[in-house]
Amino acid sequence: MRQFLRIVDIPLFEAGQVLLRAKEIKDQKVRSTLLAGQTALLLFEKASTRTRLSFEMAVRHLGGSTIFMTPTESQLGRNEPLTDSARVFGRYVDLLIVRTFEQAKLATLAECSGLPVVNALSDAHHPCQVMSDVLTIYERTPDLENVHVAWIGDGNNMAQSWIDAASYFPFYLTMAFPKGYEPRDHDVIARALAHGAKIFMTHDPAEAMEGAHYVNTDVWASMGQEEEQAKRLKAFKGFEVNAGLMALAAPEAKVMHCLPAHRGEEVSAEVLDGENSIIFDQAENRMHMQMAILEWVTQGIEVDFKAIEALAMNVPKVPPMHAPF
Repeated sequence: MRQFLRIVDIPLFEAGQVLLRAKEIKDQKVRSTLLAGQTALLLFEKASTRTRLSFEMAVRHLGGSTIFMTPTESQLGRNEPLTDSARVFGRYVDLLIVRTFEQAKLATLAECSGLPVVNALSDAHHPCQVMSDVLTIYERTPDLENVHVAWIGDGNNMAQSWIDAASYFPFYLTMAFPKGYEPRDHDVIARALAHGAKIFMTHDPAEAMEGAHYVNTDVWASMGQEEEQAKRLKAFKGFEVNAGLMALAAPEAKVMHCLPAHRGEEVSAEVLDGENSIIFDQAENRMHMQMAILEWVTQGIEVDFKAIEALAMNVPKVPPMHAPF
């Protein structure tokens, strides 16, 4: 049973093939009956716009149907054990797409339901979003080995999934975090470095921005962290992706954001709405990538090694390198 709880759940070369398949799905406007007669349960503990819409459409484009459920609409909101709910899900539906808080819940659902589970977001990882973002970069710059991606902001679920992606794909990743807001899971960093990731981490956003081709950021206070908003506004001073910081990036550098965005906080309105912003291409690509991920989860994917040779997928290094923080 395949699970997609984080990017590295897909074997190295299969991840490259999923990227190529997502581009093919987009370019050829692929529709199929792969999920005909099957139902995906979208179990969302967190509010969503793009994630829900992109998954609903992805399942439909593959011929399946969806049921959307929140804890307030089920016994999960009345403290039914997750293990009991999972066993029931396994009797009714064919696939779980879950947007939740704790990463451990995804593992419990996978174990107890006996179903494929796709992580539509957790506090630790946002793998579908970052795989979609890699697609957004790849369709503009296929030579990923010569791409410099910058991450400016919190060491959150997006940052950790970018680190996972850097362990597979050969782009150069520079990351700037305020002190105290680095990625929480040092094992994620250590694993990526051991797999050949080219990662540089700093507390200086200007240092991370220098020469970047693609600049990424995210909200400073994610869902569930609203009470930290005032504290974070102070801690993240100087981390706004604005015209001044963008001047340090490569000419015509592209701006990326997974949305929703807080203009005037993590990114200026001038930059986010400017001609080099590709945020809506990112949003569209969620649907195409998620179709490819659903194909992989439900039926696997045949690797064409000749086709992915140009991706120069990272081969693990031995011994592992030390994490920078």
